[in-house]
Amino acid sequence: MRPIRLPELPIGRRSAAEVFEAGIYGIIKRVVVIGNGFSGAENQCIGLVRALGLSGCHTLYRVTRPRGGINKWLHWLPVSLHKKLDYVMRQICIYSGVQVEAGWSKVVPFTIEKTGLSSVIEADAKQIAMMARDTFEKEGPLLVIASGRDTISVASSIKRCLIYKAICMFPLKLFNCFDFVDLGDFTIQHPRSRLNRFDLVITPQHDYYPLTPHGQRQIPWFLRRWITPGRPPDRHMVLTVGALHLADSAALRSAASVWHDELAPLARPLLVVNIGGPTSSCQYGADLAKQLIAMLQNVLWSCGSVRISFSRRTPEKVSKILLKEFSSNPKVYIWDGEGPNPHMGHLAWADAFVITADSVSMLSEASTTGKPVYVIGAERCTWKFADFQKSLWERGAVRPFTGKEDISESWSYPPLNDTAEAASQVMKALADRGWTIDA
Repeated sequence: MRPIRLPELPIGRRSAAEVFEAGIYGIIKRVVVIGNGFSGAENQCIGLVRALGLSGCHTLYRVTRPRGGINKWLHWLPVSLHKKLDYVMRQICIYSGVQVEAGWSKVVPFTIEKTGLSSVIEADAKQIAMMARDTFEKEGPLLVIASGRDTISVASSIKRCLIYKAICMFPLKLFNCFDFVDLGDFTIQHPRSRLNRFDLVITPQHDYYPLTPHGQRQIPWFLRRWITPGRPPDRHMVLTVGALHLADSAALRSAASVWHDELAPLARPLLVVNIGGPTSSCQYGADLAKQLIAMLQNVLWSCGSVRISFSRRTPEKVSKILLKEFSSNPKVYIWDGEGPNPHMGHLAWADAFVITADSVSMLSEASTTGKPVYVIGAERCTWKFADFQKSLWERGAVRPFTGKEDISESWSYPPLNDTAEAASQVMKALADRGWTIDA
């Protein structure tokens, strides 16, 4: 990685050498997280923050898009252009007397851990850069972690504002954590171009599937130059097996304690079933729900208890089919979305998992526990998601769910440790610059 070239400093300011060598100026103890309002992206950033030992030292900013109306068809536009176009359309509707659809331009996205929008500031690169400059003498350098396509321009602009507007009187490290994020029809793991805008990019290795011989055979030769990434990872890329997440050992111990009274008394073995939702590369519907029902019915005899959870992406028709089938079964509990989310408790207390193949995040979390993970629907996945499934299978972390299993028979594998390994690479990159983290 090439070091940041600091601009000439005015008389009376600290020299670059003094900045790097003097006490607080080489210690990072604060983080700015730039999210897009989707838990899949923001949890990865916060998981990395936790692994760095900076939990509680971060400020969350969000890049939000207009929502409602026709905005769901405009997510391919850059955020700034999307907001301007939404404003123009709303003004046209107002002046023409057309009733604006309820929910139009709603900018409150799905939040993590019920974080209220009032506590989350809209990301503005200039304001963040100004804050970093004004507070540097007291609080030292700033670490910026961002995830999701919509955050790219803001994250890179923070660094550009500080370097090219001659206000970079201190070292700023900008790390970008691009992981699996489900945005409707878009699945973003990678900044795609101009990687030199970031000091470190963390991305799943299956994001480089288009460069493999098998991936190349699936792309017509005249389209290959347009498929990204176009080059192998360089030295400032950190490749992971799956997604970063919050389910570290400390979080699981805490969840085990919090959920003890509800989950500890359940009959064993406890099988947890996590159901995601279809994507463009893992398509399914009621057919998979019916297949899952038949398989679960076949393994119920070997289960003490079964707990089923849906994600916000689960189609209503899928959840209704499962509710109708199992709502009266005394062995089966289905979380209906009301009350505290038991997801972390399930990770801590489950003896085995069945997870739909569409969710890289849920599979990554479950594979961190070292417990049996069965996957349903992997044969429906294409492109790099099929490559992700293959990598987990080769590591022994997952097996296909067939409905012939005896859930009481356990098996193990080396747990995934992507978040901790990514954090160690971040700390190594900082150490190469002479910086440390105030953990």
